[in-house]
Amino acid sequence: MRAIKPLPDDHTSPAGAKSATVPSGLFRFVPALDSLRHYNLRTFSADSIAGLTVAAVAVPQAMAYAQIAGLPPQYGLYTAIVMTAVGALFDSSKQLINGPTNAISIAVLSALVAFTGDVDRVQAAILLAGMVGAIQLAIALFRLGDLSRFISHAVIVGFTFGAAVLLVLDQFKNLAGLPTVGTGDDHFLKRFWLSALHAGQLLGDTTASRASQAALLVGLITMAVALGLRGLNRWLRIRLPDLLVAVMVSAAIVWWWKLDTVGVKVVGTIPASLPTFALPAFEWHRARTLFSGSVAIALLGILEAVSMAKAIASQTRQKIDVNQQCVSEALANIAGSMFHCYPGSGSLTRSTINQQAGAQTQWSGVIAAVAVALTMVAFAPYAFYIPKAGLAGILMISAGRLVNWRELKYYLRTTRFDAWIVALTAISAVVVSVEFCVLIGVFLSFLFYVPRAARVFLTQLTLTPERTVRERVASDPPCGRIRIYSLEGELFFGASPELEQHLDLISEDVAGGMRVLVLRMKRVRNPDAVCLEILDRFVARMRDAQVCVVLCGVRNDLMKGLRDSGLVERIGPDHVFVFQETGAVWSSTLEALRFAYEYLGDDVCDTCPRHGTSLNEKEGWSYMI
Repeated sequence: MRAIKPLPDDHTSPAGAKSATVPSGLFRFVPALDSLRHYNLRTFSADSIAGLTVAAVAVPQAMAYAQIAGLPPQYGLYTAIVMTAVGALFDSSKQLINGPTNAISIAVLSALVAFTGDVDRVQAAILLAGMVGAIQLAIALFRLGDLSRFISHAVIVGFTFGAAVLLVLDQFKNLAGLPTVGTGDDHFLKRFWLSALHAGQLLGDTTASRASQAALLVGLITMAVALGLRGLNRWLRIRLPDLLVAVMVSAAIVWWWKLDTVGVKVVGTIPASLPTFALPAFEWHRARTLFSGSVAIALLGILEAVSMAKAIASQTRQKIDVNQQCVSEALANIAGSMFHCYPGSGSLTRSTINQQAGAQTQWSGVIAAVAVALTMVAFAPYAFYIPKAGLAGILMISAGRLVNWRELKYYLRTTRFDAWIVALTAISAVVVSVEFCVLIGVFLSFLFYVPRAARVFLTQLTLTPERTVRERVASDPPCGRIRIYSLEGELFFGASPELEQHLDLISEDVAGGMRVLVLRMKRVRNPDAVCLEILDRFVARMRDAQVCVVLCGVRNDLMKGLRDSGLVERIGPDHVFVFQETGAVWSSTLEALRFAYEYLGDDVCDTCPRHGTSLNEKEGWSYMI
């Protein structure tokens, strides 16, 4: 099915005539209402096709993702109904689909590791959704969502790879039909190792071995059907619901051969009812246990949703409001916690399908949610025979699709910085925990970035006999009266040690007869109090050494800091030359040099290019860098 092109913005409909009665602020807060101003039958048809296509994928995915989180499958369906509908209403992106996701489900499983009982885990998961939403709402209220752009995308790349590895390890026992071994407090790797050992022990137990073999066979058949249908879809350019058909085939196999009676685990009874309203059960001890996980999941959810919304917008040419996207994620999780949902976010798979199926507005998400709800009510009794091994097979395929292999290869080979972030984030996901690996990755990205950002470069300049100011080379004769330096970089606290080193080198260089020091600071950015204090002490040191300090190329932000700190008065207002945004790019540097030579008078070096030249003459001067 070919994607339908978005309707032009100037397309009007009869509904548009009534839009003037609705406050414009409501349209900004609920973007789905804004889409109704240009809604018509053609748009509804496109949204309906896309929504039904998404629902066909969402039903088996939601059940499988709930299995990842260690929750009964109906909670995945609840999340696919409530979060998808609420998220769609408030989404800034017209094609993003919210709900249960692969990565978030793995993080939820890790966050719930301290809760062992089924009821306790469910209550904790519902409370976790509310906590995640509250944190995301705080991020939106303080307009911190756009800070996500300062977190390296390599963190997400490393997380998805580590999550995919953990997904395979965690679902190994379900695919092989093994009983649960270990305890809820055990790490993923330990549980996988215990499952592998248990698989070897089953070889001596004929009954258990046959059940395990039957489950493995069902899981492999499910994977084969899903992959086969996916290949058929590509070959014939059709859109069969490959995952849904694969799950139906696996359930039919279990039902026909009555494999559930010989030990093959099935989903069991799913209530044919919609989620009901109930506030999450709050307990201080439970909330304290979930807090660190909720912070990581909230951050991960925003990163996932915003990055996917921007990726879709780059293709559809939409304008994405990052803060509104944070509001959407927050409200979806908060509403979900009131209707028995666990945390979710923007789904890569379902959003891509929604866009490719021709979705025009956010209402395709609402239609998808309604379709999932109707499917749950109508077909829940028939889900009894869905084998857990079949869902595990679907999740194994999802693990492979979760990783963008081309992107992973690109980040690993492009720069050492990105390769380390990807590798360490992925390793921490497997070795430490999924929710903490996000925080670890963010910390590492800042840890690796700050030293790179905190670089200050010092370049010595010279005035040549051709009256050109340029970088000094070794063959240039040294000037015994004037030193010219150019400082470049971010003058924040992280750069203070390197700034001090550069200024110490200048102090050593100007010792022994130097009278004027010209500091060109055109490429100095974001000065803070720490670096301004260092500069202040340096100026005082130069004054004690009878060296005149002249600043040039000073931009407005630096000039404000110099004034507010009182440094302008201590240097002398006539010693500071402000960079002017004019065609004469180097005028402040040339003015500073003129001032320096006026200060020297006739006390110039034998090799000075100013011999025989009027000190006030500026014509013919140039600057080369």
